[in-house]
Amino acid sequence: MTEPEHHQHTGLHGRAAIVTGAGSGIGRAAAIALARAGARVLGVGRRREALQATADQHPGIAVHPADLRDPDAPAGVVEAAAERWGRIDVLVNNAGATVMMPLAETGADRVTALFALNVTAPSLLAAAALSHLRESSGTIVNVSSTYGHRPLPGAAHYAASKAAVEQLTRSWALELAPEGVRVNALAPGPTESEALSAAGLPEADVARVKEAEAARVPLGRRGEPDEVAQWVLRLADPDTTWLTGQVLTIDGGLELT
Repeated sequence: MTEPEHHQHTGLHGRAAIVTGAGSGIGRAAAIALARAGARVLGVGRRREALQATADQHPGIAVHPADLRDPDAPAGVVEAAAERWGRIDVLVNNAGATVMMPLAETGADRVTALFALNVTAPSLLAAAALSHLRESSGTIVNVSSTYGHRPLPGAAHYAASKAAVEQLTRSWALELAPEGVRVNALAPGPTESEALSAAGLPEADVARVKEAEAARVPLGRRGEPDEVAQWVLRLADPDTTWLTGQVLTIDGGLELT
């Protein structure tokens, strides 16, 4: 059974949005939330089956499998959206990887691969979409992390990659403001997703990490993707007219500790 459409974000009706990492977690929730608000959504990710499971939740979602680390992928994603709908209004740069990498285990290839996905890919996708975003006075929503501005021992390069995303957000916001393109970021805390498993942790370790994370959050639990997706909607909504260059942390108070 599908949930009712959300009418409070009427400014999104008929707009076209790209959401990366749409096969699971926050990306899936954001794609569904945008579609329910009336947007036409292109869900991007590496796994066609996972993307299709997202698209099955709403007829307004189309899928485009791609590995964003491929140099040709950004242009392909933008072309797919523009050809389908003739416009691009919203880019949600959500795809990313969490990598545990203590300093003693740091290697050039691992750092390069991490930054290729977390920093370079969203940069090239934003650049590829820019002409369309200028035409539509559109918006970019980048997804950072609490650890974009809070240290994470044992995963310093992940934290650094998200710090880069936050500084890109502020710099692009100033650069693109004269053209009416808004750029903001969300910084979620520990959220239910497949990220820990994807980082290569055994399931028993994943369970322990989740328990430890929940214990550190002042509100006493990990977040749900839908809770973050609601703020993707707010930042993407064209009716949010005067907000740009901001990083909004949604983490149950974790950054305050």
